[in-house]
Amino acid sequence: MPTLLSFGHGYSARRLGRDLIAEGWRVVGTTRSEETAAALRAEGVEPAPFPPPVEMLDEADHLLTSVPPSEDGDPVLAALGAEIVRRRFAWIGVLSTTGVYGDWNGAWVDEDAPRRGTSRRALARIAAEDAWLALSAPERPVQIFRLAGIYGPGRGPFAKVRDGTARRILKEGQVFSRIHVDDIALALRASITRPDPGRVYNVNDDLPAPPEDVLEGAARLLGLPPPPAVRFEDAEMSPMARSFYADCKRTANRRLREELGVALRHPTWREGLAALLAEEG
Repeated sequence: MPTLLSFGHGYSARRLGRDLIAEGWRVVGTTRSEETAAALRAEGVEPAPFPPPVEMLDEADHLLTSVPPSEDGDPVLAALGAEIVRRRFAWIGVLSTTGVYGDWNGAWVDEDAPRRGTSRRALARIAAEDAWLALSAPERPVQIFRLAGIYGPGRGPFAKVRDGTARRILKEGQVFSRIHVDDIALALRASITRPDPGRVYNVNDDLPAPPEDVLEGAARLLGLPPPPAVRFEDAEMSPMARSFYADCKRTANRRLREELGVALRHPTWREGLAALLAEEG
């Protein structure tokens, strides 16, 4: 039985876990929350503490980490890095973010583009990517997955559009890339079948778009008028929310499609939102 040990078994990892369990895999997911542990058990996942006992590394042939790094480094490597390099694995996946690229003024960027992120979060991600890639070897094939803005069940725009709290933040020229959680699972599953040590993949759909277009599209699907528009300069936003508007780029997914053969279930946010609304009933 193939076994995945998933560090920080969160939103995207849980989506992958459902597919793997349906295929007969054993999935072990770490969490620090008893409530989350109970939810994982209900999904067929074996919960484990973080960091897990070293012996669990001997039971796993696949590793996935969703644990975000801090300025102090990557928590998984800090706790288990020395043990990981002593073992062999069929596949190691590291979830990162397209935020490492920083601002490109709306230009297209692929995986070979310089990582120009300057925020604390971006710099921590860059350092973590480098630390994991330094461990990569044929017997420990590490792959980095740079995820765009994630949406899916429980993370769609419909609730805010329905209750009237959504706002279209207008910033000239601003675009984001996005990815449905179903397609993250699809990308990870494809990589598991053909590991490539040290490879990096952008995981995003085919249509970067201004954020206001997505909210307008959600309102249209609900048969509601577009949410009110607010200029970026006048919008009340948390510092973290505002920081997302500091970067403007379009991330290319050619490597995902051509090397891993991934055919996205939701090629753009339009199909993704329609499917999400149908799933919500």
